[in-house]
Amino acid sequence: MFVWIRTDRGFSVFDNAKMQNVYEFKGSDQLLTPALLVYPELVDANIRATLRLVNGDANRWRPHIKTAKIASVIRQMITHGVRCFKCATTLELLTACEAGADDVLLAFPVTGANARRTVGLARQFPATRVSVLVESREQLELWIGTEVGIFIDVNPGMNRTGISQECSADILELARNAGAAFRGLHYYDGHAEGAGAAAGYDRLLEIVGTLSAAGRAPGEVITSGTPAAQAALGHAGLSAGPFQHRISPGTVVYNDMLSLKQLPGLGYQAAVVVLATVISHPAPGMFTCDAGHKSVSADAGVPTCQVVGHPEYQPMKPSEEHLPMQVDASGAVPEIGSLIYLLPRHVCPTVNNFDEAVMVAAGEIRGTERVSARGHESGFSGLRSGAR
Repeated sequence: MFVWIRTDRGFSVFDNAKMQNVYEFKGSDQLLTPALLVYPELVDANIRATLRLVNGDANRWRPHIKTAKIASVIRQMITHGVRCFKCATTLELLTACEAGADDVLLAFPVTGANARRTVGLARQFPATRVSVLVESREQLELWIGTEVGIFIDVNPGMNRTGISQECSADILELARNAGAAFRGLHYYDGHAEGAGAAAGYDRLLEIVGTLSAAGRAPGEVITSGTPAAQAALGHAGLSAGPFQHRISPGTVVYNDMLSLKQLPGLGYQAAVVVLATVISHPAPGMFTCDAGHKSVSADAGVPTCQVVGHPEYQPMKPSEEHLPMQVDASGAVPEIGSLIYLLPRHVCPTVNNFDEAVMVAAGEIRGTERVSARGHESGFSGLRSGAR
């Protein structure tokens, strides 16, 4: 197995066996495992890599904090000039507001108590501009008369949420009815790339043209998570439009097996790994560690991770707390009690599995940070906040 690591000319693909010393640190044997390890120095390098991707213009990046989830990491981005963010839950919204974000889009349709809680948070943090997504008149009516901004959610064909990109007249009607609260368009194109991505952006610009001709020009157009970020940045119409275009990759702050493959050669490095302990030798040529799918997420499939520094270890299907591994004939089975470092296949839900992260810098433990945006708020949070 291979990962992207630093060389004198940026990052290149090298044997995984050369990576382990990047993550080793003093005192690792004192930690309970499994443990989530975050390396702020590598986070900082990933932020700088993303800023290079947008030609140094931090205003073109509205990162989704579903990955970061830690207030100090959000503040690291703010220190680099990133002021606008996306989120998917009211707890992520709260965390971003508390961290000092200027502008946060709750990029997930909310109604009922969730909508009332969102309004409550917008009032609690007046220095943060809070916005939401709408795709229908019924949703729009929830926000009329509040302090909350409106982005129209356009469905590019992923069929998760949003109004069809073929319904320009309906999109225009929503923009008109939103009045002064209308801020722009949200177009999450997921894993689109190449000609498919370009065609989608062309269609998006046609919608922008329809709105502009009717006097409802969007001030901002948001596209692209991690896989499609480069395609969006390379689209001339999005870069030259009379609106603020922002991409919204969030995984790039930490990175994982998937993102490092999707964005090679750009200076990214995995800034989060899971520390695990070898707990069993269940059969010849096998061992088991204590990082099942309640620690390292299995939502993206098997293998759920790779073992840093040991390409000869092949992770198998996990159970809740157990992760068995096969050892290639060329390798030796590690001793029971040995520590291993796991690079997740999908880091976002892996971070969400932990209450705390151990912060490691310069080969030493620098403390712990609460994963403050993990999970969801209590069902009674809206009542306690006094939201109406």
